[in-house]
Amino acid sequence: MINLDTIKKDMARQLEIDKGIQSVEVRADTVEEALADAAVQFETKVGNLEYEIVEKGFKGVAGIAKKPWVLKIYQNPDTIVKKVAAVAGGEGGENGAVVQEENLAKDGVYFIHRFASDIFLKVVLPQNGGASVNANEILNDLKRPDTLDFDEGAVKEFAAAGTDEQYVKIGSYQHVPANDALFVIDVADNEMTATATISPPSMGGADISADQIEKAVESQGVLQGISREKISALVDSPIYNAPVVVAEGRPPQNGKDAYIEYKFETDRSKIKATESDTGQIDFKELNLIQNVVEGTVLAVKHPAEKGVPGKTLMANYLDATDGKDISLPVGKNVKVGEDGLSIIAAVNGQVVLDSGRVCVQPVMEVAGVNLKTGGNIKFLGTVIVKGNVEDGFSVDASGNIEVSGNVGNCHLVSGGDIIVSQGIIGRDEGVVECKGSLWAKFIESTEIKVDKNVIVQESIMNSKVSAQKKIVLTGKKAQIAGGVLFATEAIVAKNIGASGAETVLSVGVDPKLKLRSQELNDLNNANMRKLEDIDLNINNLEQQKQIRKSLPKDKEALLNNLVDEKNKIIEESRLYNEELAQIAERNRELKNVGRVYASGNVYTGVKIFIREEKDEVRSDVKNVMFYYDLESRFVKRSKYEQPNLDDLKGPDGYSSN
Repeated sequence: MINLDTIKKDMARQLEIDKGIQSVEVRADTVEEALADAAVQFETKVGNLEYEIVEKGFKGVAGIAKKPWVLKIYQNPDTIVKKVAAVAGGEGGENGAVVQEENLAKDGVYFIHRFASDIFLKVVLPQNGGASVNANEILNDLKRPDTLDFDEGAVKEFAAAGTDEQYVKIGSYQHVPANDALFVIDVADNEMTATATISPPSMGGADISADQIEKAVESQGVLQGISREKISALVDSPIYNAPVVVAEGRPPQNGKDAYIEYKFETDRSKIKATESDTGQIDFKELNLIQNVVEGTVLAVKHPAEKGVPGKTLMANYLDATDGKDISLPVGKNVKVGEDGLSIIAAVNGQVVLDSGRVCVQPVMEVAGVNLKTGGNIKFLGTVIVKGNVEDGFSVDASGNIEVSGNVGNCHLVSGGDIIVSQGIIGRDEGVVECKGSLWAKFIESTEIKVDKNVIVQESIMNSKVSAQKKIVLTGKKAQIAGGVLFATEAIVAKNIGASGAETVLSVGVDPKLKLRSQELNDLNNANMRKLEDIDLNINNLEQQKQIRKSLPKDKEALLNNLVDEKNKIIEESRLYNEELAQIAERNRELKNVGRVYASGNVYTGVKIFIREEKDEVRSDVKNVMFYYDLESRFVKRSKYEQPNLDDLKGPDGYSSN
């Protein structure tokens, strides 16, 4: 709602803006030169200026009858608003600089000077709690032999109220013109500075006024750059017998060269290893890989700036040099942004500066994974390891992982396939996970979790292997000896089992769902144990309440908390059971019921689970296939049949030799 107070505030705000709007009249050969001149005077950008044409210029004919443009130029009011807000709030101004309000206390000051035949006084009031001017001090300073008279009442009034930064007449003195102060104005040969050198007055002599200095400077042919602030300061506190600058030309400002701001570390020596809270450095985490995702801004070009011409005191222009431009250093797998100034990643991968160009490498090649080669790897793309992945290290890639050598007690995680030309020896601690399929020569004492197939040439020993599709062993040995293997569709090998090592094979059930079922059952069992304890405590408290008719506040609160906890556990168990029912239904819907194939021997003690039904091998069998009989709902055996493995294709770049 608009009311009188709102209007008053708006008017006050507009008045503040109007106060800040200043204009300059500039003469120049072109409108652009005039605006550039004014931009420097206002210390702003040309885009923040507005202007009125006072006189139109004319370039003349062959330089004859040339006439300059005369413009009245002032800042855009919106720019003034920003500046006022910045000063009031201490926030960044138009150039990003932080404007901080001065809060220091400043004492009041006064100045007494004699101009012509009169005595003048200037009083500046204190700020932020500073001390006020003492009127008695002013009166004492006025009592000189050459003083004729002064208005004591006016002096006291001005000491208290100030003179609004102006000199005001308060008396007269016996003026002796021969004793006046003298001054000379010198203009430098390059026309960039003008100085005033003042000799002090003697008793009865007059001081030099600001008007005298300004007129003298103008008489030297100075057309611009006169500093009224410097002249005023010199008049207030004269510096005698030494040149003081009172006018300055504007030196040319050469434009800044274009440059590239990189959004990643280009100096690898500055990349530091991970440091723990205690200050210990983990040299396995050297962080040498700078991963980026598609669409990430990698570098930004800051364009070259135009130079701003200078101007001498005599209004002669001084040329400025424009900044040098450069091209965007665009390399492979990157693109130029719509603004034409940014470099953007076109793929996921590692950002690098290659021969001065910004590139993204979707494939990373390393000689091996160890301390010498940079430690652990985490990469948004495919990782190719030419050697071994040594014990204690990890590789985490969004694409494939290819290892030419062996994989030790490591943690490998891949968003695609994992190809190991030699073996995986996990020493009961190694873990290998991938969203695709795994190929290896052999697997020993390792936990394997894949979303597709596991294809092994020689053997799987004492390992926990889980595949959403098939586990297939090829080659002459093709042996499974010890461990627990899960596969939804099939497990294929030559020989299965070994003396002294329990070997368990499970098919026909989604391994992930089976693990989740076990987890849910464990959670349910834990909840049942909690409920027993809670029910016991609730019964005890309710019996006490029946006997005493009421409970103390702390026990009543405990009873309420126990009831809430019981209801929470009951609800959790209900959700767990619902999920278990859904898992059971999904397992029943599996079209491929699962089979185990052995072209060689299945040794005594091997346990085969198909759809939760168990077949424990009591004596060695040969050339056998285990399957689930839908009618009897038991696991049955039949003569070995060659499984259909047409869907298993070797990965690119993998060789089983």
